Amino acid sequence: MPVYTPQEPLMNSPCPDFKLKSVDEKTYQRSDFANSRPLLVMFICNHCPYVKAIEDRLIQLGHDFKTNQMDIVAICANDPISYPDDSYENLKIRWVEKKYSFQYLYDESQSVAKEFGAICTPDYFLYDGELKLKYRGRLDDSWKEPSSVKKRELFDAAMAIKNNKPFDFTPTPSMGCSIKWIK
Repeated sequence: MPVYTPQEPLMNSPCPDFKLKSVDEKTYQRSDFANSRPLLVMFICNHCPYVKAIEDRLIQLGHDFKTNQMDIVAICANDPISYPDDSYENLKIRWVEKKYSFQYLYDESQSVAKEFGAICTPDYFLYDGELKLKYRGRLDDSWKEPSSVKKRELFDAAMAIKNNKPFDFTPTPSMGCSIKWIK
């Protein structure tokens, strides 16, 4: 079987379509979030130390997005056999325990992650009202220490997009664990 190599999406590329089961037992698709301006699609998982380090900030980000009438959705695409923490059942447990403020979708086939060009967890894709990619970068300027955050880059970009203003910084790539592809 050939090894999958993600392709970096280009700015202004359209948001890939998706239809995935959520841990709330419902199925969601891109059109369920089509009225959002902007829409954040993020790839996360349960086991990654990078995601664990920012998990509370992601939950706060979800609340901040809701307050500002923006949508956020998380997707886990990791191999659940090699990484059982990332199984559908364990995603659901974590979602309930932590009271995630966003839908948590399960990409069992990994086809959606491949369509997006997701590379790591966390990996963020922020789209404008026309569902064109406008931001691909990190959450903020301190992945490990919440008290050291000086700039909430992802949220600042989202607010700029919402208010039809440019953001005045070049996104820094996200850092994390690689997506765990099924072999």
